[in-house]
Amino acid sequence: MRVMIFLLLLVTAPASAAWTQQQLAEFAQNSTLQFSVQSNQLHAPSRFSAAITLQNNSAHALPAGEADWQIYFHLIRRIEPAQQQGLQIEHVQGDLHRIRPIAGFAGLKPAQQFTLAFESAPWMVSYSDFMPRAFIAFAKLQAEVFANTDTEDFSQFVLPLNTPQQQLRSLGEPDQVPVVDAALRFSHNAQLNSTRISDDVSTRIIPTPLRAEFGKRRIMLDASWQIHFSGRLTQEAKYLQQQLQQMGLALSGSSAAADKKTSVITLQIDSSLAVNAEGYQLDISDKAISITGKDNAGAFYAVQSLLALLQQQDNKLLLPAGKITDQPRATWRGMHYDMARNFHGKEVTLRLIDNMARYKLNKLHLHLTEDEGWRLEIPGLPELTDIGARRCFDLTEQRCLLTQLGTGPHADGSGNGYYSTADFIEILQYAAERHIEVIPEIDLPGHARAAIVAMKARYNRLTAAGQPQAASQYLLSDPNDSSSYLSVQNYNDNSANVCLPSTYAFVDKVVYELQQMYRQAGIKLNIFHMGGDEVAEGSWLGSAACQQLFSDPDNGVTGVADLKPYFVSRLADITQQRGLALAGWEDGLMYDRQNTFNRSQFANERVIANAWDNIWEWGVGDRAYRLANSGYQVILSPGTHLYFDHPHEANPAERGYYWATRFSSIDKVFGFMPDNLYANADTTRSGALITDLEALVGREMPALKQAENILGVQGQVWSETIRTAEQLEQMIYPRLLALAERAWHKASWEANNNSIQRSQDWQRFALRLSQVELGRLAANNSSFYLPPPGVKLSAEQLQVNTALPFLTTECSTDQGQNWQPCPEAAPAQPATLWLRSRLGNTVSRTVIPGLVP
Repeated sequence: MRVMIFLLLLVTAPASAAWTQQQLAEFAQNSTLQFSVQSNQLHAPSRFSAAITLQNNSAHALPAGEADWQIYFHLIRRIEPAQQQGLQIEHVQGDLHRIRPIAGFAGLKPAQQFTLAFESAPWMVSYSDFMPRAFIAFAKLQAEVFANTDTEDFSQFVLPLNTPQQQLRSLGEPDQVPVVDAALRFSHNAQLNSTRISDDVSTRIIPTPLRAEFGKRRIMLDASWQIHFSGRLTQEAKYLQQQLQQMGLALSGSSAAADKKTSVITLQIDSSLAVNAEGYQLDISDKAISITGKDNAGAFYAVQSLLALLQQQDNKLLLPAGKITDQPRATWRGMHYDMARNFHGKEVTLRLIDNMARYKLNKLHLHLTEDEGWRLEIPGLPELTDIGARRCFDLTEQRCLLTQLGTGPHADGSGNGYYSTADFIEILQYAAERHIEVIPEIDLPGHARAAIVAMKARYNRLTAAGQPQAASQYLLSDPNDSSSYLSVQNYNDNSANVCLPSTYAFVDKVVYELQQMYRQAGIKLNIFHMGGDEVAEGSWLGSAACQQLFSDPDNGVTGVADLKPYFVSRLADITQQRGLALAGWEDGLMYDRQNTFNRSQFANERVIANAWDNIWEWGVGDRAYRLANSGYQVILSPGTHLYFDHPHEANPAERGYYWATRFSSIDKVFGFMPDNLYANADTTRSGALITDLEALVGREMPALKQAENILGVQGQVWSETIRTAEQLEQMIYPRLLALAERAWHKASWEANNNSIQRSQDWQRFALRLSQVELGRLAANNSSFYLPPPGVKLSAEQLQVNTALPFLTTECSTDQGQNWQPCPEAAPAQPATLWLRSRLGNTVSRTVIPGLVP
């Protein structure tokens, strides 16, 4: 890789004495480190050029020569090592890089700067590709963060991305995904809302029921009502009482016979009800509200529908008279949450459970471990959280993991933390009360760096204490492993060694402790998710332990290609003995893009696969069907539609990665069709329309032969670029509601992908979303994303619109100091006009007509 290093305003500065902590702090406080993308349109496809500039605004000169200072920064793309004119730039691990002086560095006096220009791959077209909290280390001093990078405001340390060369990717073909500006957004919004629907949002709940009939009569719910319930529905009745209490209505509840003169909400079970499991019937009339569930979950979902129908008017709670008969489309209606990359705290997890329950989602897949963090306390293995749950600047990694993902050098930086066992038990109980099953994921053998480092630290501690046998008990790495590899996320040491008996002792220990936590919560652990994805090619090639395994013919392992199915078989045995189903990401259950592991070699009655990697032009979009046809149970988790860490729109100001699709808007999630996977093949990553999938792939796409093995759908949020709870919720909501709609309800337009019917259905959904559901999210203290407004600006007139109906659009002519509501059409405004959307106290990001943001 060609790297050019330019030194601007070079000076000859003698080496100085070591700095004091105060001098280092002053340098970091006053100097600035800035990043810029030069071009994503280089001659070589899928490469970009960029630069890093250090401006010395302090009173202190960086020493010349091989001084003992280093500048560390977080960057998602790996920079190849290079040196020129006295500076070395190099990759450390993961997203962490550093700049250090070598012989020939001339120093950097006050008011001077240097710029390092580099190339890497594949692209950087988003501000969130850059991570905050770059820092400088000097000898044994405490590292100091550059103040201008100690922020979530990217404009402080990333120069604007406002040219086509900066905004458009090079994929070997033109990037056909247009970068959304205010004018294009106006056009898209107009098309999205072209079919105007007049709908009664008070009875159009989300997700849409199977059948619903309502009259115009409204029934008032007041203190004269009572709640009557059968004994097995005590928890569901208590939940209803609590929710009504929060709305200002306190109702008594009893399992005893109700007074016939009293208006009664009755909760009951009727297993003969003509609906599927989790189905229900809800009848609302003047003196009686009847909630009948096929089972307890069905009764709970009827409660959710009742709460969704409640309207507060003039301090009164009103309900429409009518009847709902309902059942879910899919048995698995899931949400995956990665708090391992960046930990966001228990409270946001509980809010996620609340909102999942409200919209009838029933599976919470917790991604508890990663390269960048281990987020669950495991009794007996304190290093997993003492070290694995904290990132800081410790190159020995005996106190913490090496800092990643914008945490910076200090242990109190963003993303650190974990669930205690008490926290996790509370989460399990909270979810169970809301009929949500929590699926724990311990990601192995790849993505395991936090565990590997923690167990090395444990090994060192016990070895120093003279306990060598205990030290090796849970070791995940082979000290005699010379394997050379690099993972997708740029780690060279994140694969747990599958040839070590201690790896399986570790798994068994963790699974045992998980089961104990579930038992303490009064819940049965049913599924253990092993992860299994993205194991770096080259792992274990140089492992002495693996060579020994290969030499024993009784193991049935001949070479490295046998190691992944060997690992899954060992985990299958462990989980089967503990009465558990085994789950994993699709590539963890496949030899290659088309061939699954032999299902019969795994002992579990159920082996579940999350099918996620569906880049259509790569020919992997059929993996879900291949796995289902091979006997695996499959959860549709496609990156192109259901990855909520992808941007809301194709704009550099939108947060998120974009490996599967340049954007995933609310309406795109809404339009996902679970029952016809190939019908979702709309465009390639470059944005080219797909008219013939088999022609694009160059082979026949297999049909789904065992439809019963498709369990349902699941949304995913990965948190590499998500450092705060507010950012997390803005990525999840309101896309989670569109996920819930598709998971619970099959729309009529899905059968033939009827665009007119879909547009009408979207309008009804969007009306309810903006007029009711976003307010309910706000009432639950949840943040959410508001689409910014579209703008049509001419010399005579300003017009604005929004993707969701009934949002307020606000204008500012003084750079955001004061905001006023914008009419839909108004005289043209000055070029300094700023605009944003508003709903209640929530506002969108600001847009400026004529500029991309």
